[in-house]
Amino acid sequence: MSNALSSWTDVAGKNPVLGFLDINLRGAGQVIFQNNPLTGLFFLAAIVWGAIAGGQIDIAIGAVVALVIATVTAILLDADKASLEQGLFGFNGVLVGAAVPTFLADGATMWFLLVVGAAVSTVVMLAVSKVMKTWETPALTFPFVLTTWFLVLGAYSFGQVPIASMGPPALPHAVSGAETAVNATELFLAWLKGPAQVFLINNPVSGVLVLIGLLVSSPWAALLAALGAAVALAVSLALGASLASITAGLYGFSPVLTAVALGCVFYAPSARVLGFALLGTIFTVIVQGAMDAGIAPIGIPTFTAPFVFVTWLFLLPKADLQPHPHAPIQGGLFKKKS
Repeated sequence: MSNALSSWTDVAGKNPVLGFLDINLRGAGQVIFQNNPLTGLFFLAAIVWGAIAGGQIDIAIGAVVALVIATVTAILLDADKASLEQGLFGFNGVLVGAAVPTFLADGATMWFLLVVGAAVSTVVMLAVSKVMKTWETPALTFPFVLTTWFLVLGAYSFGQVPIASMGPPALPHAVSGAETAVNATELFLAWLKGPAQVFLINNPVSGVLVLIGLLVSSPWAALLAALGAAVALAVSLALGASLASITAGLYGFSPVLTAVALGCVFYAPSARVLGFALLGTIFTVIVQGAMDAGIAPIGIPTFTAPFVFVTWLFLLPKADLQPHPHAPIQGGLFKKKS
């Protein structure tokens, strides 16, 4: 696999068209920290499968369009070449492109906002990365979160931007403890939907494609994503979260990202690191519930904000854990130990 990837990289480096394709595929892969074009291809396949199965092909089109626009914007802004070639300016665009058609109704204004948002996500990535460099911490998916919050929240003020599946704004309320009926099949499908919901896709087959995409790049990442989804499922059930949200995988996607980030991306896997990642994954479920309640009066989704905030909190202390030798250094996240 590594030889094939190396050969592809050599060919892409000599052909501008394949080189541009390579950057975009890597951008898709970087949604879950994988600098691998084949992983990106599997992730895009997961989005396309889920979008078609759900009768929302505009989500798949939007994800691809936004990925390309975000990448082109980075090129036009003369962004750091190494970061660009690793796809670090595309992954927020992919998520913006999947989110906007999910929550706003199809139409000219929706596509206008998607295109603007995709381009802006690159600007926000540059801005957030510059700010977070002070604390030697990566931007993660916060550019996607911040950009898309503004896009979908603005829909409440614009009569020409019809809303599809958001809101309405409401005060938070306690979940009924009577929701306890769930069978093994539903639990299994909910577990698979966790990785898929990273891309806002409610489909177990898409979850399988995401896990396969991780496996071809990093067995550790695939294992931790699967474990993160399982931990999220167990904790959300134990705490009595809404069964509708659990079975849709909505408590799984941020913990999946946290587990991979802390377990094998920014730290080298070890017993201590796995324990650290487990704690972060569990806390992400709690933060998910807290943020769901906190922004319910606003009527917008949390997106991946729980993952972002928890991962920042777990990276900022610079715990005495061994940095991963191939950790993505965004703003000098880790300084090599002497």
